[in-house]
Amino acid sequence: MTAALVVNSGSSSFKYQLIELDDERTLASGLVERIGESAGAWKHTNAITGESSSNDAASVPDHAAGFQAMLDAFGKVGPSFDEHPPAVVGHRVVHGGTTFDAATVVTADVEQQIEDLSSLAPLHNPANLEGIRAAKQVFSDVPHVAVFDTAFHQTMPPHAYTYAIPSDLAERYGIRRYGMHGTSHKYVSEQAAAFLGRPLSELKTIVLHLGNGASAAAIDGGKSIETSMGLTPLEGLVMGTRSGDLDPAVLVHLHREAGLDFDEIDDILNKRSGLLGLTGNGDMRDVQDAASKGDEVAEAALAVYRHRIRRYVGAYTAQLGGLDAIVFTAGVGENNALLRRRVLAGLEHLGIEVDPDRNELASREARRISTDGSRVAVLVIPTNEELEIARQSAAVAL
Repeated sequence: MTAALVVNSGSSSFKYQLIELDDERTLASGLVERIGESAGAWKHTNAITGESSSNDAASVPDHAAGFQAMLDAFGKVGPSFDEHPPAVVGHRVVHGGTTFDAATVVTADVEQQIEDLSSLAPLHNPANLEGIRAAKQVFSDVPHVAVFDTAFHQTMPPHAYTYAIPSDLAERYGIRRYGMHGTSHKYVSEQAAAFLGRPLSELKTIVLHLGNGASAAAIDGGKSIETSMGLTPLEGLVMGTRSGDLDPAVLVHLHREAGLDFDEIDDILNKRSGLLGLTGNGDMRDVQDAASKGDEVAEAALAVYRHRIRRYVGAYTAQLGGLDAIVFTAGVGENNALLRRRVLAGLEHLGIEVDPDRNELASREARRISTDGSRVAVLVIPTNEELEIARQSAAVAL
């Protein structure tokens, strides 16, 4: 039996899963958070036995201490690393720029390149790298693999990733569309082909990854040809706290007229916009609940949210030259039947027909929510980025 440990490291927390590669079962999962604060916290679940344990008081001064807490949790709750030793450790890294178009075994040179790319993802890459370095101290005798959110989108053609700014500036500062959520888009598009029983190479698919962060991708024959996120995760769809698309002149206007500096503008667009900026609440569940009770502000915000998605569905259908499937995934996409119905309402002219009963059915399994006669298959497929990271890590390192 061969296992992979998958790590998703943030600046003050990290999530992990231990996955059995032979049958792709999750053996254990957990979260270590509040790293660097006076009191840390961790939670660990043994997926084999169902037993869980947590600690909300112990100090976790840094990521290295966090990995020690994880080891202690495996020792206390299991499963045993003696029985399921990780043969590889896979790490989520947000930005690989144009340097990385596939999962890559981590070397000292790769670590330096991830650090050099931090200007493109200053909130993510440094934290990802900190997790890699801490994990390598604990698991020093197995390969570590970086799996990049941007890698899947490196198949986009130049006309899709190029911004119309002076080319010397774009080249000097790496300004182009990179896209994010690539691990999820890759996994979900492949699962869609398997669900439909059709070769991936034949399918034209739009994947809507709708969570607190959200992105759309046009996938032709298994390759990304367009995606909504750009240089950073800010562009594209309306998100929980991010604005998504807006006229770039808004930034200049806020600087000139409101006297805001660019750090303040960056904070507004990334952390105080989206649903939060429109309603005061960044959680889709709360916004939808308010709208159901007659809150006109919440309903107006949801209309903006849906309109942006529909705009991308139309644009990507045109870019693909046809459409075989639309797939909803991630927390909002998988669980919000009302949103799915309203996003796709009135798109019968594109061959999209949603079955109301199928759409309302709650399930954790992949499922079809379109009618039998719908020319375009509409699917809900739970994403599993951790499994995709485990697969890619094993493929390049074992």
